[in-house]
Amino acid sequence: MSTVQRLSRGEFIAMVAALFAIIALSIDAMLPAMPQIAADLSPSAPNNAQLVITSFVFGMGFGTLFTGPLSDSFGRKPVIIAGSVLYICAAIAAYFANTLEMLLISRVVMGIGAAGPRTASTALVRDLFEGRAMAEVMSFVMMVFMLVPAVAPLMGQAVMQVASWKVIFLVYIAFSIVTTLWLWIRQPETLPNRLRRKMTLVALIAATKELLGHRVVVISIIMQTLTLAALFATLSSMQGIFEQRFDRAESFPLWFALIAGCSAIGNVINAKTVVKYGMRRLIWIGYVVLVGLTSVLLAIKLAGLMPEGLAFAMHLIWTIAIFAAMGLQMGNLNALAMEPVGHIAGLAASVISAVSTVGSVVLAIPVGLAFNGTELPLMLGVLGFSAIALAVFRLDKGR
Repeated sequence: MSTVQRLSRGEFIAMVAALFAIIALSIDAMLPAMPQIAADLSPSAPNNAQLVITSFVFGMGFGTLFTGPLSDSFGRKPVIIAGSVLYICAAIAAYFANTLEMLLISRVVMGIGAAGPRTASTALVRDLFEGRAMAEVMSFVMMVFMLVPAVAPLMGQAVMQVASWKVIFLVYIAFSIVTTLWLWIRQPETLPNRLRRKMTLVALIAATKELLGHRVVVISIIMQTLTLAALFATLSSMQGIFEQRFDRAESFPLWFALIAGCSAIGNVINAKTVVKYGMRRLIWIGYVVLVGLTSVLLAIKLAGLMPEGLAFAMHLIWTIAIFAAMGLQMGNLNALAMEPVGHIAGLAASVISAVSTVGSVVLAIPVGLAFNGTELPLMLGVLGFSAIALAVFRLDKGR
């Protein structure tokens, strides 16, 4: 572990959670705006408004391929700050976009910028913690981070009640400025000059080969890809399901807040139990519960046995389970993958995040575009992704 002077544990967790929250805010605050974006910029193909979500995620995945190695070469703080500046500039461009194509391009660049805080922050945590201690810290970070999805759609809806949906981008700019200043002023650099790695193509190829030589890393990347695919497919379809299937468009932000708040239980459980029981056991439990619940509900629906009066309540419980399972999966999968590669933490975080994020978008887009006014395409997609992830997990010899 590093001997770098540290912030208090509470402030460090809050700061990293705020940097991570840029991602959640950039995705979730857009959800209530999608019908209006479709009406304004894509009236002939309203389903294309879903690309506002996945375009950002794609840019973020692409950006993470570079931000980690850059942070290994120049330090964590410069990369986070530079990424934030790019994010702010792209958000300004999105505010002035008057076509869906320009908005999507701006969202891709926003994602590239957001990759700086996301990836370098993960490497920053790895500089100071490892193994189960890192998993514990990341669980607390994710617990705080989950408060953002609870309020982001409400914030987006509140903005739209008094101004155009474009003003949401001004909120993004303000939040990014605050979090970047917090890091700049309060957090010491965690990667000293003597440990920085010169960024050369030969070094990057060698480090990537070393990274992918670890079986646990490859398994973790595959599982993260499938898990994120289920998450992004859910986020893309949620607003449409609540509006068209359950006629709850106006109250969607409140229901989303409830889902996010309840799903935080997964992070609480993980933070309280991961040191005692280990990462692998909790990952296994998360997937088993999600696959089992999805299979039962899907079978009931396909058999026509689901009472209409219970359909919404059961869909709500199932959606909470998806988000809660993330608390038992993503932080632990990341910690498992990063454990043997602390000496190349920046590049490791980049490759893991880039491959899993871009791959998940490729898998999630067809599920989102298959939305037909019901929840069935999404449930089939989530079941497929989760079942495959569970099967892949059987290959992990570390269990």
